[in-house]
Amino acid sequence: MNRESEMQKGEHIMAKIELALISVTDKNGIVPFANALKGMGVDILSTGGTARALRKGGVRVTDISDYTGFPEMMDGRVKTLHPKVHGGLLGLRDNPAHQEMMEKYGIKPIDLVVVNLYQFEKTVAKEGVTLEEAIENIDIGGPAMLRSSAKNFRDVTVIVNPADYTLVLKEMEENGGETTMETRFRLAAKVFRLTHEYDGAITRYLETVKP
Repeated sequence: MNRESEMQKGEHIMAKIELALISVTDKNGIVPFANALKGMGVDILSTGGTARALRKGGVRVTDISDYTGFPEMMDGRVKTLHPKVHGGLLGLRDNPAHQEMMEKYGIKPIDLVVVNLYQFEKTVAKEGVTLEEAIENIDIGGPAMLRSSAKNFRDVTVIVNPADYTLVLKEMEENGGETTMETRFRLAAKVFRLTHEYDGAITRYLETVKP
Protein backbone atom coordinates (compact mmCIF):
# COMPACT_ATOMS: atom_id res chain seq x y z
CA MET A 1 0.00 0.00 0.00
CA ASN A 2 1.46 3.37 -0.95
CA ARG A 3 1.50 6.52 1.19
CA GLU A 4 -1.33 8.19 -0.71
CA SER A 5 -3.72 5.31 -0.22
CA GLU A 6 -2.74 5.04 3.46
CA MET A 7 -3.51 8.71 3.94
CA GLN A 8 -6.86 8.31 2.21
CA LYS A 9 -7.72 5.52 4.67
CA GLY A 10 -6.71 7.81 7.55
CA GLU A 11 -3.81 5.63 8.69
CA HIS A 12 -1.01 7.32 10.59
CA ILE A 13 2.13 7.99 8.61
CA MET A 14 5.53 8.33 10.22
CA ALA A 15 8.11 10.34 8.34
CA LYS A 16 11.59 9.08 7.67
CA ILE A 17 13.85 9.20 10.72
CA GLU A 18 15.97 12.30 10.23
CA LEU A 19 16.98 13.39 13.75
CA ALA A 20 18.08 11.17 16.63
CA LEU A 21 18.92 11.97 20.24
CA ILE A 22 21.44 9.63 21.83
CA SER A 23 22.39 9.71 25.53
CA VAL A 24 23.46 6.41 27.01
CA THR A 25 25.17 5.01 30.09
CA ASP A 26 25.64 1.61 28.42
CA LYS A 27 27.79 2.47 25.42
CA ASN A 28 28.05 -1.08 24.06
CA GLY A 29 27.49 -0.97 20.33
CA ILE A 30 26.58 2.71 20.25
CA VAL A 31 29.35 3.83 17.88
CA PRO A 32 28.57 1.35 15.08
CA PHE A 33 24.85 2.00 15.58
CA ALA A 34 25.34 5.75 15.29
CA ASN A 35 27.61 5.30 12.28
CA ALA A 36 24.88 3.26 10.59
CA LEU A 37 22.37 6.01 11.32
CA LYS A 38 24.68 8.62 9.83
CA GLY A 39 25.03 6.41 6.77
CA MET A 40 21.26 6.69 6.33
CA GLY A 41 21.36 10.47 6.57
CA VAL A 42 20.28 10.81 10.22
CA ASP A 43 21.53 13.81 12.20
CA ILE A 44 22.43 13.14 15.83
CA LEU A 45 22.03 15.18 19.00
CA SER A 46 23.94 14.00 22.04
CA THR A 47 25.06 14.85 25.56
CA GLY A 48 28.20 14.78 27.69
CA GLY A 49 30.09 11.52 27.75
CA THR A 50 28.01 10.00 24.97
CA ALA A 51 28.91 12.85 22.62
CA ARG A 52 32.58 12.41 23.47
CA ALA A 53 32.42 8.65 22.86
CA LEU A 54 30.69 9.13 19.52
CA ARG A 55 33.18 11.75 18.36
CA LYS A 56 36.04 9.49 19.42
CA GLY A 57 34.45 6.81 17.23
CA GLY A 58 34.37 9.18 14.27
CA VAL A 59 30.67 10.09 14.49
CA ARG A 60 29.79 13.74 13.99
CA VAL A 61 27.18 14.92 16.51
CA THR A 62 25.62 18.16 17.71
CA ASP A 63 25.79 18.84 21.45
CA ILE A 64 22.35 19.21 22.96
CA SER A 65 23.49 22.48 24.54
CA ASP A 66 24.25 23.91 21.09
CA TYR A 67 20.76 22.93 19.95
CA THR A 68 18.87 24.30 22.98
CA GLY A 69 21.08 27.35 23.50
CA PHE A 70 21.54 26.44 27.17
CA PRO A 71 24.66 24.81 28.62
CA GLU A 72 24.58 21.58 30.58
CA MET A 73 24.44 22.97 34.10
CA MET A 74 24.35 22.17 37.81
CA ASP A 75 26.94 19.39 37.56
CA GLY A 76 25.01 17.77 34.73
CA ARG A 77 21.70 17.67 36.60
CA VAL A 78 20.11 19.81 33.88
CA LYS A 79 20.89 18.82 30.30
CA THR A 80 17.81 17.84 28.35
CA LEU A 81 14.95 19.33 30.38
CA HIS A 82 14.10 21.91 27.73
CA PRO A 83 11.09 22.63 25.46
CA LYS A 84 13.24 22.22 22.35
CA VAL A 85 13.87 18.63 23.46
CA HIS A 86 10.49 17.64 24.84
CA GLY A 87 8.57 19.62 22.25
CA GLY A 88 10.49 17.70 19.61
CA LEU A 89 9.51 14.42 21.27
CA LEU A 90 5.89 15.14 22.15
CA GLY A 91 4.81 17.28 19.20
CA LEU A 92 2.29 15.46 17.00
CA ARG A 93 3.40 15.43 13.39
CA ASP A 94 -0.17 15.35 12.06
CA ASN A 95 -1.47 18.12 14.34
CA PRO A 96 -1.28 21.52 12.56
CA ALA A 97 -1.36 23.46 15.84
CA HIS A 98 1.57 21.45 17.20
CA GLN A 99 3.49 21.92 13.97
CA GLU A 100 2.81 25.67 14.03
CA MET A 101 4.23 25.94 17.56
CA MET A 102 7.27 23.87 16.64
CA GLU A 103 7.93 26.12 13.67
CA LYS A 104 7.42 29.28 15.74
CA TYR A 105 9.91 28.26 18.42
CA GLY A 106 12.48 26.47 16.28
CA ILE A 107 11.66 23.03 17.65
CA LYS A 108 12.84 20.20 15.45
CA PRO A 109 10.96 16.87 15.49
CA ILE A 110 13.13 14.23 17.15
CA ASP A 111 12.31 10.94 15.47
CA LEU A 112 14.55 8.50 17.33
CA VAL A 113 15.62 8.46 20.98
CA VAL A 114 18.31 6.15 22.34
CA VAL A 115 18.60 6.46 26.12
CA ASN A 116 19.49 4.21 29.00
CA LEU A 117 19.64 5.31 32.59
CA TYR A 118 22.16 5.99 35.33
CA GLN A 119 22.94 2.67 36.97
CA PHE A 120 21.22 3.34 40.28
CA GLU A 121 20.96 -0.28 41.41
CA LYS A 122 24.67 -0.93 40.79
CA THR A 123 25.54 2.23 42.69
CA VAL A 124 23.55 1.38 45.83
CA ALA A 125 24.83 -2.19 45.77
CA LYS A 126 28.38 -0.95 46.41
CA GLU A 127 29.67 -1.32 49.93
CA GLY A 128 29.74 1.95 51.81
CA VAL A 129 27.76 3.97 49.31
CA THR A 130 26.44 7.20 50.81
CA LEU A 131 22.95 8.60 50.46
CA GLU A 132 24.42 11.56 48.57
CA GLU A 133 26.07 9.23 46.05
CA ALA A 134 22.84 7.34 45.62
CA ILE A 135 20.84 10.53 45.09
CA GLU A 136 23.23 11.74 42.39
CA ASN A 137 22.60 8.49 40.52
CA ILE A 138 18.85 9.05 40.31
CA ASP A 139 18.32 9.84 36.65
CA ILE A 140 15.83 12.63 35.92
CA GLY A 141 16.36 13.70 32.33
CA GLY A 142 16.64 10.15 31.01
CA PRO A 143 13.27 8.88 32.26
CA ALA A 144 11.63 12.15 31.21
CA MET A 145 12.89 11.76 27.64
CA LEU A 146 11.96 8.09 27.56
CA ARG A 147 8.44 8.72 28.78
CA SER A 148 7.91 11.60 26.34
CA SER A 149 9.13 9.42 23.48
CA ALA A 150 7.09 6.40 24.48
CA LYS A 151 3.93 8.48 24.92
CA ASN A 152 4.38 9.66 21.33
CA PHE A 153 5.22 6.23 19.89
CA ARG A 154 3.09 7.00 16.86
CA ASP A 155 5.81 9.41 15.78
CA VAL A 156 8.92 8.48 17.77
CA THR A 157 11.05 5.33 17.91
CA VAL A 158 12.62 4.84 21.35
CA ILE A 159 15.38 2.40 22.30
CA VAL A 160 16.41 1.52 25.86
CA ASN A 161 18.32 -1.70 25.14
CA PRO A 162 21.31 -2.08 22.79
CA ALA A 163 19.86 -5.47 21.80
CA ASP A 164 17.26 -3.54 19.75
CA TYR A 165 19.77 -1.64 17.60
CA THR A 166 19.85 -4.34 14.94
CA LEU A 167 16.06 -4.54 14.67
CA VAL A 168 15.66 -0.79 14.25
CA LEU A 169 18.40 -0.56 11.62
CA LYS A 170 16.90 -3.47 9.72
CA GLU A 171 13.47 -1.87 9.64
CA MET A 172 14.91 1.47 8.58
CA GLU A 173 16.77 -0.20 5.74
CA GLU A 174 13.65 -2.05 4.61
CA ASN A 175 11.24 0.88 4.95
CA GLY A 176 13.05 3.89 3.54
CA GLY A 177 14.33 5.10 6.90
CA GLU A 178 11.17 4.38 8.89
CA THR A 179 10.21 1.87 11.56
CA THR A 180 6.89 0.05 11.82
CA MET A 181 4.10 1.02 14.19
CA GLU A 182 4.23 -2.47 15.72
CA THR A 183 7.89 -2.06 16.62
CA ARG A 184 7.45 1.47 17.96
CA PHE A 185 4.60 0.26 20.17
CA ARG A 186 6.61 -2.69 21.49
CA LEU A 187 9.62 -0.49 22.20
CA ALA A 188 7.39 2.03 24.01
CA ALA A 189 6.10 -0.73 26.27
CA LYS A 190 9.70 -1.55 27.19
CA VAL A 191 10.16 2.06 28.30
CA PHE A 192 7.32 2.00 30.79
CA ARG A 193 8.46 -1.37 32.15
CA LEU A 194 11.97 0.06 32.62
CA THR A 195 10.87 3.28 34.30
CA HIS A 196 8.49 1.32 36.55
CA GLU A 197 11.31 -0.98 37.66
CA TYR A 198 13.72 1.95 38.02
CA ASP A 199 11.39 3.91 40.28
CA GLY A 200 10.74 0.73 42.25
CA ALA A 201 14.46 0.29 42.89
CA ILE A 202 14.75 3.88 44.09
CA THR A 203 11.74 3.48 46.37
CA ARG A 204 13.06 0.27 47.91
CA TYR A 205 16.44 1.89 48.60
CA LEU A 206 15.02 5.08 50.13
CA GLU A 207 12.83 3.02 52.46
CA THR A 208 16.02 1.55 53.98
CA VAL A 209 17.93 4.79 54.73
CA LYS A 210 17.54 7.96 56.73
CA PRO A 211 18.39 11.48 55.53
